[in-house]
Amino acid sequence: MPPFAGLSGLGGGTREAVRRSRAAVSAGADTAADVLHPLTVVVRGLRRLAVSARDWWRSAPQEQRGPVAGLLVLGAACLPLTPYGPGAALVALLAAAAWRGRGEDRVPEETEIGPGPEELARLQALYEALVPYFAPPEAAAASALYTHDGEWERCFEEYAFSAEGRIARLLLRYPAWFPDGEDEQRVRVERLLAVKAGRGREYRFEWDEERNMLEVSVLPHLSLDIVAQPFVTAPGETVLGFTDPGAVDRTMPVSEGWASRDVPPVLWRTGTRSTEPHLLALGNPGSGVTTLLRSLAVQALRHGDVLVVDGGGGDEFTFLSGRPGVLAVESGAAGAPAALEWAVHETERRLLAVHRARQEGVPAPSDVRRPLWVVVDRPALLGHLARAEGRRDPQELLEVPLRHGRAAHVTVAVGEQFEGAQELAQSVRACTRARVVLGAGSAEQVRAVLGESPRSAPAPQPPPGRGYARLGGGPVLRLQVPATPDPYDESTSEAHRQAVLGLLPLRRTNGEVAQAT
Repeated sequence: MPPFAGLSGLGGGTREAVRRSRAAVSAGADTAADVLHPLTVVVRGLRRLAVSARDWWRSAPQEQRGPVAGLLVLGAACLPLTPYGPGAALVALLAAAAWRGRGEDRVPEETEIGPGPEELARLQALYEALVPYFAPPEAAAASALYTHDGEWERCFEEYAFSAEGRIARLLLRYPAWFPDGEDEQRVRVERLLAVKAGRGREYRFEWDEERNMLEVSVLPHLSLDIVAQPFVTAPGETVLGFTDPGAVDRTMPVSEGWASRDVPPVLWRTGTRSTEPHLLALGNPGSGVTTLLRSLAVQALRHGDVLVVDGGGGDEFTFLSGRPGVLAVESGAAGAPAALEWAVHETERRLLAVHRARQEGVPAPSDVRRPLWVVVDRPALLGHLARAEGRRDPQELLEVPLRHGRAAHVTVAVGEQFEGAQELAQSVRACTRARVVLGAGSAEQVRAVLGESPRSAPAPQPPPGRGYARLGGGPVLRLQVPATPDPYDESTSEAHRQAVLGLLPLRRTNGEVAQAT
């Protein structure tokens, strides 16, 4: 029964009175809404500000919450001491709330749009491609998840597509008999999914062995615009590169062009308490292994001394020659063994000094506690040249710094190409527990170097400096090395050249003065 239907039988005067009453109530409501509109805007703005503050607090890194909370408490304590402080703060808060509360809260319309014909065809094609991998020997059974001419709806729990119509995320169920604990079987499935979901992208694979579920998602691009800069690190911490958000528990402010933002770094901790004091980086030619070693050498000069042995002989480290803290940069067949032999004697001297200091109950001398970095690029090539000339392999000289360098504050970083990995000495393989793989290496190569397969599939043609890192027995992290080109290379841009030179200590050689940090 419609409202006021019972009034149809009333007289004309009564109906006119009711009509006037309704008009008066409506006018009063409109007037009240107009009067209370400023208060409504302020209340809505305060609620929005509170929601924004809560969301920021939840998403902010732990190292940012403390300083912000301290500034708020300090500001609140200083308000009573400032003339008109509380009143000005209240006025500012109300003004911000009024500005933030403009406009009505918009409730998005809930629309559910299913996949189109092209997306359905992609899912069906992917399902049929997985049949040879997930179908049991009795595949003809109607109860099997994966069968020829089967339905993908039984296996694909969730899916999402990008704006281009390509698969962006997929959650699928696989049979319980599949050997998901074997890396070879996993790699076969991951290769297929990477090809069928779309080439040219990097994917993350999350295997849930308990529920027999596999989640495939497209990884965001790691930034290529981060250049060498004074990273915010503590003594003993070195930045290998940067990884995906959420992969590590820490973020670091970096300058990227004209902007600054927080990114998650891959930190390598060295020193006497490190469980992985030495590093081995492998990759293909042009993958960025030498760039990584340059980045490590430049960062090491902030707190220690550096000895560089360039086995490639490409003059990639000549910009370090003559700088304070750079003990030597050797690339010749005669100079490299001499430099490494000095590193052996220096390691032994430091060990003796530390032993004497412990016996006397005093701290070790400052020159012993100052970190010493031995950076060796392409030692396998040096060993090949030494054997051809009938001399001792220089890699044998690395055994003492590798085995005893941690106690002597000596860190060794070795870089080599995949083609020379078999010629690396046993001491280099055994004592370098921090591992980095750069470039388009196969899954077998990555697993052989890191000891574990990564959870993501690399792009077919990754950019220089892109790869994976694993520190000791930790997880395999996707890595992008910060751009650290040779500043003396003609192809280096002026911005990158100044960025690298700005990190180096002052050098005066034949009247040349380099920029100081």
